[in-house]
Amino acid sequence: METDLFPKVLTVTQLNFLVKEILESSFANLWVEGEISNFSSPLSGHWYFVLKDEQSSIRCVMFRQQTRALRFLPQNGMKVLVKGNLNVYMPRGEYQVHVEYIEPLGIGALALAFEQLKNKLRELGLFDPGIKKPIPFLPKKVAVITSPTGAAIRDFLKVIRRRFADLHIIVVPVRVQGEEATKDIVDALRLVNQRLDVDVIVITRGGGSLEDLWPFNQEALAYAIRESKIPVVSAVGHEIDWTICDMASDLRAPTPSAAAELLVREKVVLEAKIGDLRARLIQCFNSRISSTEQRLRELGLRLLNTRREFQLRSQFLDELTFRLQNSILHIISLKGHMLLKVKATLSSLSPKRSLDAKREKMMALKAQVIGIQTHRIKYLKTQLQGRSQQLESMSPLNVLKRGYSITFREKDGKIIRDSKEIAVGDQIKSLYGRGMSISTVTVTKHQKLLGQKF
Repeated sequence: METDLFPKVLTVTQLNFLVKEILESSFANLWVEGEISNFSSPLSGHWYFVLKDEQSSIRCVMFRQQTRALRFLPQNGMKVLVKGNLNVYMPRGEYQVHVEYIEPLGIGALALAFEQLKNKLRELGLFDPGIKKPIPFLPKKVAVITSPTGAAIRDFLKVIRRRFADLHIIVVPVRVQGEEATKDIVDALRLVNQRLDVDVIVITRGGGSLEDLWPFNQEALAYAIRESKIPVVSAVGHEIDWTICDMASDLRAPTPSAAAELLVREKVVLEAKIGDLRARLIQCFNSRISSTEQRLRELGLRLLNTRREFQLRSQFLDELTFRLQNSILHIISLKGHMLLKVKATLSSLSPKRSLDAKREKMMALKAQVIGIQTHRIKYLKTQLQGRSQQLESMSPLNVLKRGYSITFREKDGKIIRDSKEIAVGDQIKSLYGRGMSISTVTVTKHQKLLGQKF
C-alpha cells in the first residue's frame, strides 16, 4: 500500500523506526503476567530474561536503575507480574518489554526477599549457634540501640527498674523505620564497640508490618552483629515477628520487655537466693568447726600416750639400723671377693695377647708387601723410560727436526708424495720441525730428483 505516510520503498532502519513509534505509543504502562526463563545478570547490573506462558514468549530487559530498587532476585521458573513499556530494539528489529517493576505471584516481594536473604545467610553460617557469644549474668552496663521516643524503650526501662534499679542503661538513639534506618543501626553498633564500655548491646523496636520492620532484615545489619565483639540481644517486634536481626544476634527476645527480663533477674529473687546461700554457708561453717573441735580433742588425748610409744619405736629403729649396717657391710665384702675372682678369670681369658701377636704379624706382612710393590714400581718405571726413548727415536718429528717437512693437501689432508697429486691453484699445508705453513701451488714440475729413477 502506498500513501504519503508510507513511501513505496523503505530502508530497514526507516521501517524499524516506524514500527517503534507505533508500538511504543500504543503499548505503554503494560502489566504482563508470565514465567521467567533464561534469566541473566551481567556485570553491567542490567537484567535480561524471557517472559513466557504456555503458548508464547517475549524478551524483557530491566535496567540497573530499576533493578536496584527491587528487594529480591528473580529466578528461572518464577511466576511474576511485570510492569513496563513495549519498545523496539532497533539494531535487531526486535520488540521487547522494558520492565520497570516486578512482583512475584503468590507471595509478596518483601516476603520473598526475606526468604532469599535468610537462606543465603544461613548457608554462609551467620546463624550458626556455635559462633554466638554468651550473655553475661547481671551485666552492669547495657547499650540500647532504639528510637528514644518509642514504646519499646519505655517498656524495656520499666522492667529494668522494677527488677534491678542499679543497672546502668545507655540509650543510643537511631531511626528504626525508613530507608536510612539500617545505616543508623549499623553505625550505632560500631560506635558502641569502639567507644562505649558496655557488657551487652540490645537492639529493639516495637511491632509493625513486614515493611515497617524491613530495616532489621538487611544483610549489612547481620554482618555488623556478627562482627560485634560485645554480645547482642535482639528484641524486634512482637513474639510472632522474626527478623534477620533476631537470627544473627547472640540472643533473641520476643519483645522489648522480654529482653529486659532475660538480661536481669528479679531483685527480690536474687536477695532471697543470697540470703539462703548465706544461711547455708553459716551452717556449713558451724558444722565444720564443731567437727574440727571434736577431732582436736581426740588428738589431744592420743598425744598424751604417744611419747612412750615413740621412745619404744625409736629404740626399735636404732636396732634395725644397726642390723641393716652389718648386713650391708657383709654383702659388700662378699661381692668384693666375687669381683676379684671374676677379674682374675677375665684376665686369663683376655684376647689382648693374641691380638698383639696378630698385630705384629700384620705389620710384618705390610712391610713385605710395601717392599715388593716398591721394587715392582721401579722396574716398570725403568721399562717405561726405555720404551719412551725407542718411540722418540722412531718419531717422524725427529726427521722433521733435521730439516725435512711433510706436505698435505689442504682440501682432504692427504700426504703428498708425488707432484702429480697436486695441481696449480691447490692449497697445500707444510709441517716442519717447528710450526707449519699453508701455500698455493703456482707451478708443478714432474722430474726426477737427483739419485731417483723414473
